[in-house]
Amino acid sequence: MKLTVIAVGHRLPDWLDSGFNEYARRMPRDMALTLAELKPEARRDEPGSIAAARVLEKEAQRIEATVPDGSVMVVLDETGKSVTTTQLAQRLARWRDDARDVAFVIGGADGTAARLKSGADWLWSLSPLTLPHGLVRVVLAEQIYRAVSILNNHPYHRA
Repeated sequence: MKLTVIAVGHRLPDWLDSGFNEYARRMPRDMALTLAELKPEARRDEPGSIAAARVLEKEAQRIEATVPDGSVMVVLDETGKSVTTTQLAQRLARWRDDARDVAFVIGGADGTAARLKSGADWLWSLSPLTLPHGLVRVVLAEQIYRAVSILNNHPYHRA
């Protein structure tokens, strides 16, 4: 099972990259976690709503092209469903048992296009708080690692 985080944004502070990489390194080989960074779409001299719509559409096209074929697409969004770590572990187990890869999508500064959200297999909210996108990568990686630890009866997660 391959787990891919597709994140719009690049050139983040080293501590964010280090945090993500630490959890990715800890993952078992049969559930490898990788990061695909997409450069944010450049803004032009356009009115705000037109620029935002164009940016979201261009980023959506690049996100779709990056999602591995046949993968479950999980879009992270504040309007998504909140779950416990144990519930996340159950979802990962189901996808693993179905031999499905998973792509977790973190949108850019303008969010994620509505068509990506509506086309997602799961719309997930990590928190009702607004979090910096770079920090979302680290929190996401940690929660995936914690959920996998539950599945593997590893002591990292002490419920």
